[in-house]
Amino acid sequence: MAKVEVAEREDMSEADAFRTTLPDAVAPAAPGPTGRRPTLSARLRHAAFRFGHRAFGRQNLAEAFAQERAHGHFFLFVPVFLGMGAALWFAAASDPPLRVLILLLCVTLWPALRLRHREDWIALAAGAAFLVPAGMLLAALESARLNTVVLDAPVTSEIGGRVLARESDARGAIRYRIALEATRDPVLKRAPGVVTVLARSRHEPVAIGGGINGRARLNPPSGPALAGLNDFTFDAYFAGTGAIGYFYSAPTAVVAGESGFEGRIRETIAGWRNNLTEHIRSRIGGDAGAIAAALVTAEQRAIDEDTVEALRQAGLAHVLAISGLNMVLAAGIFLVGARGLLALIPGFAERYPTKKIAAAGALVMVTLYILVSGGAISAVRSWIMICVMLVAVLFGRSAISLRNVALSAIIILAVTPSAITNPGFQMSYAATLGLVAGYAAWRERPARQEGRGGPFQLFGGAVGRFLGGLLLSSLIGGVATLIYSVGHFHRIPAYGLAGNLLAMPVISAIVMPFGLIAVLLMPFGLDAIPFAIMGKGIEWMIALSNWVAGWKGEIVTGRIPPLAFLLIGLGGGLACLLRTRLRHAGTLLVLFGAGLAFWPGGAAPEVLVSEDGRLVAILENDSAATNRARPTDFIYDQWRRALRLSGHRKPELRKTAGLFREEANAADGAGETARDGKRPRRKADRQNALAAMTDAFATAGKTRAFVCEAKAFCAAISPSGWRIVTLEDTAFLGTACDNADLVVVPFPLRIDACRSGARLVTARHLRRTGALEIRPADAGQSADAGTGVSARLSAAPLSSAIVTPAVETLDRPWARHRAYDWRTGSFTPAVAAQL
Repeated sequence: MAKVEVAEREDMSEADAFRTTLPDAVAPAAPGPTGRRPTLSARLRHAAFRFGHRAFGRQNLAEAFAQERAHGHFFLFVPVFLGMGAALWFAAASDPPLRVLILLLCVTLWPALRLRHREDWIALAAGAAFLVPAGMLLAALESARLNTVVLDAPVTSEIGGRVLARESDARGAIRYRIALEATRDPVLKRAPGVVTVLARSRHEPVAIGGGINGRARLNPPSGPALAGLNDFTFDAYFAGTGAIGYFYSAPTAVVAGESGFEGRIRETIAGWRNNLTEHIRSRIGGDAGAIAAALVTAEQRAIDEDTVEALRQAGLAHVLAISGLNMVLAAGIFLVGARGLLALIPGFAERYPTKKIAAAGALVMVTLYILVSGGAISAVRSWIMICVMLVAVLFGRSAISLRNVALSAIIILAVTPSAITNPGFQMSYAATLGLVAGYAAWRERPARQEGRGGPFQLFGGAVGRFLGGLLLSSLIGGVATLIYSVGHFHRIPAYGLAGNLLAMPVISAIVMPFGLIAVLLMPFGLDAIPFAIMGKGIEWMIALSNWVAGWKGEIVTGRIPPLAFLLIGLGGGLACLLRTRLRHAGTLLVLFGAGLAFWPGGAAPEVLVSEDGRLVAILENDSAATNRARPTDFIYDQWRRALRLSGHRKPELRKTAGLFREEANAADGAGETARDGKRPRRKADRQNALAAMTDAFATAGKTRAFVCEAKAFCAAISPSGWRIVTLEDTAFLGTACDNADLVVVPFPLRIDACRSGARLVTARHLRRTGALEIRPADAGQSADAGTGVSARLSAAPLSSAIVTPAVETLDRPWARHRAYDWRTGSFTPAVAAQL
């Protein structure tokens, strides 16, 4: 009783001391002569100050840090700081000097070791000072180790090499991953080491490890569709892929050269994976078979695009990736099943530790699973974490903990730091952190009073617990990955929770168990019935996803500021990693980031130009007018989601006669040209071309859409009055330069600008800048296109418009190929072209 009174006096004295430190405007005022109470705003300010003092006072912070250290939570920040260092290295405009990073490591190593036992923020700061440069150094070493040669420009060549892997789709097209050994006609000066080439022609598949030869069109991997969107060149660089393309005809099988020991192992595993995929598809037909193969080997090309889109809109796209769900279900089913079978042997469970034996078997099983699954980041992360958990079971330790999650992240970041930029890595760890932290909070909740039912007792017993756990796990996973869906894909499946609640029981009780049984029975030829049951379950899952997708609940969010994405992601991580009042700092970061995300942004771009220059869009009132009646889905869908475009205006197509006139290539006329076998060169009839372009501008000003002359040009007028021409034939370049403000040519030209002063954008420019966004400096000012007055970019200089290139720098390993000149065999200065 005395202790209680002392504690009460201490609390009262602390409150009185704090009240005296508050300013008069915040301290609770006594009722005045009229008896009026303090205003609501004054009381809110007072409550905020009291909350800040109690949560973040110096003494309270020290106690909180000590508690976090006592729980071992400082270790959880090791992967956080490593990831921050790697992210900083990848975001830098140029490669940070290696000497500086090594020097920083040497300077910060001693303080980190010296202060590691402290129980306050100084230990955490010292660890960050060492681990952030360590993460940067690991990223630099990975980039130097890979040193992927990326093709500098599109080219057609005869290629020969060795097949590393192959994957076929439902239409019979086969995508080969080839280790390039030779090029011919022309010989590439800077040939990539590995290319991915699609063969659409029917042919006998070339065996993995065998030689392949054929004439192919090779292209560099695509850059970001807009500034801030996913850079596929970056992904290809760290995947070791230097070019993508297609064969013009069926490739031929040739004798391959000898591969090394590591190469033979990789080819053997790829052969297992391919044979397993084909066997599953032969057992289960249609999309169900393709999804069954994807669940086992991660090969998804055979799945119909409409089915994939339905799964996305139903929030079930994560099922297709070999991730924690698949690994946990596979390991858990094997662990429980093996332990149950061992318990059936009389006397075995009393003599031997069946749980540890089953865990050892599950460890072997998940290792074989990762070998045939392709080794995606989500799969490797899940495999490492499952291995850590199973090893913990072998040693009698707790299997599910945040330390295991942190340990798996440290291993992945130490080997492949580039994983920190991967959406799959981010979403996988966000979901895992949320689930583990949520499980820990649920486990440590206060015990309920005797006789009172839990929230899921309505459904009764095990069924209620199963449904409740499914609901909570789906809800936690959805909330934890929400910001990454918005940041990377710019959309949210509004009914994802409903889709998971409907489909996950089928996946957990039918699809994965019978899939595992089928794979285990495959060596004995007894897999037909389990695969049939698995296929039926997948068909139910597809039907449910189509039903949920039919509700049309997709929410397109658009781009959010990078700072908002960073704050929400970091704040959510802190809220999951910490258990004391320090976690409220994460909550504040999330709230601040959400405020930035909802804050009205700047002016939307007015003109978009794709990386290859073939697609140009003019934006007005959340709709886009394009120069293509059917724009490429790969590019336009990214534009639509990032900029929240709701409408599409197709171009008006014309075919005016007399735009071209043909000229002989020789002075003697058409007779000699015919003897030489050369096609006569086409030139534009300047008078007819000028009339057609003038009329196209007049029509475009009224319809707010492109007006296109077939195989000649397209013309449009932007909301600011800029006259824009895209060319399909360079014969109209002079006419376009004289009458337009912006001319886009999807061909590499040797000229850099129009003599008239119009801005010229060619394939040579776009090769260095990537896609372009152009917006007026004053978004509120627009020209009246109907008056015929040209608001020329020369009159309103391009320097007054805001031009945002998708590629900001060429001085990084994955962008340096854009500065390569194949004529001289050297790199031009690594700076982006100025527009």
